[in-house]
Amino acid sequence: MASSSIKPGILVSLQDLYPSSPFFKQGASLRVTGKLQEYSVEAAIAVIVDGSCRLKIDTRHLRDLNLRIGSIYQFIGELLIQSNNEAILEARVGRNVDGMDLNLYYQSLQLLRQFQSNHTSDQAT
Repeated sequence: MASSSIKPGILVSLQDLYPSSPFFKQGASLRVTGKLQEYSVEAAIAVIVDGSCRLKIDTRHLRDLNLRIGSIYQFIGELLIQSNNEAILEARVGRNVDGMDLNLYYQSLQLLRQFQSNHTSDQAT
């Protein structure tokens, strides 16, 4: 059976995406969540925010996703880092997650990372 070239989107918060972060890599496959602040239909570029952090999303590959300013969305795609260290996520999947409890979501993300860190250190010993 042939292996898939599509990688799973690693769960990250927008606060995790800064130049020295291990997640801030060209072509990294990520899953991000944020509130839609801006959307340009002509350019197919959305901007999501979480607190003071923001990220541009290239939505040209998405079909049948009705974007509404102020709603919460989750996107999976590949991170493209431009020459000025500005990142844009080239989305391959997008969905509205307005009903999601973001506080609980971020708590579960912290617990997942804690588990993965403990599991990795257990494997090393």
